Amino acid sequence: MNIYIGADHGGFALKAQLEAELKSEGYAVMDMGDDRPVPDDDYADFAHAVAVQVAGDPEGRRGIVICRSGFGVDIVANKTKGVRAALAMSPDHIYQGRHDDDVNVLALAADFIAPEDASKMVKVFLTAPFGGDERYARRLKKIGEIEGGR
Repeated sequence: MNIYIGADHGGFALKAQLEAELKSEGYAVMDMGDDRPVPDDDYADFAHAVAVQVAGDPEGRRGIVICRSGFGVDIVANKTKGVRAALAMSPDHIYQGRHDDDVNVLALAADFIAPEDASKMVKVFLTAPFGGDERYARRLKKIGEIEGGR
């Protein structure tokens, strides 16, 4: 599985930590920027770059996007067809997102979560399966139909 990660200046330190952890665990991680903390960079650029990559193979790729609040990167990622991004605040929260909604992009709020909690959430995000129940599949089909109307 390829993992795409991106963050603005507000999420840069957390991105660097998570990227190092993931690489040490053997994951293929592609850093979509920023490559250094630039105070006036824009989260939209990096969240969009990650989302485009995940949309190219929504089942085989995952994305992680980070900014201070998590809201901006979550909004941007969800503008891309095929992306199901979720702003998670705990490992249980992202487990439910993976299990029920087949989330393929994890949005993180660098100012509101501890780095060790972010690491736990990423592990759950990458290992939790989609439940596949009929009701979950039905809901994802409806999301796809809504995206088709854009």
